[in-house]
Amino acid sequence: MATNPNKQAPKAVADRELGMVIATSDILATPACIYKALITDEVETWWGAPNVYTIRDWKADLKVGGQWSLSVVNPEGIGVPAGGEFLVLDEPGKIVITRRYDFDYPVLGRRVTKVTYLMDALAAGTRVTVRHEGFGECTQAAYDHAGGWERYLGWLGDYLGS
Repeated sequence: MATNPNKQAPKAVADRELGMVIATSDILATPACIYKALITDEVETWWGAPNVYTIRDWKADLKVGGQWSLSVVNPEGIGVPAGGEFLVLDEPGKIVITRRYDFDYPVLGRRVTKVTYLMDALAAGTRVTVRHEGFGECTQAAYDHAGGWERYLGWLGDYLGS
C-alpha cells in the first residue's frame, strides 16, 4: 500500500459534558477495505501492540442484532473479555455497535457504550470518524478512551499503509 507523505496523527477529543469521544483519521484505503478491517477477524492482525495489548478470539455474527466478542490481552498474556451488538451495518460507510467490557474496567465498570464508525471517501483515501458515547458521569473513562481511539486509528492506518 502507498505511504502518505502528508500523514497526520489521528486526533481524538473527550467531551465531559456530553460523556463522549470523537476521533478522526484520514487513511489511505477505500471505505470498503476499512469496513472489512473493522468487522472481521482481520482485527486480530492490526488492533493493538505487544507492549500495550493485543486482540484475540474475535467472533462476530455479522448482522444487525448480531453479537461480537473478543479478548483484550495485556503484555503479561492475561486476557479479559469484551463484546457487544451490531446496531447498524451499512457497508461500506457506517457501523454502529454497542460495546461493553465483561469485567470491571477501571472507572467505567461494565457500562454499555455505543460506538459509531463513519467512513467518508476522500480524493485520496478515507476519513474515518469514530463517535464513542455513553460514558455519562464517567468522565475519566472518556478521557482515557480518547487516547485509546488515537492509538486504535493509528494502528489501523499503519496496517492499511497510511
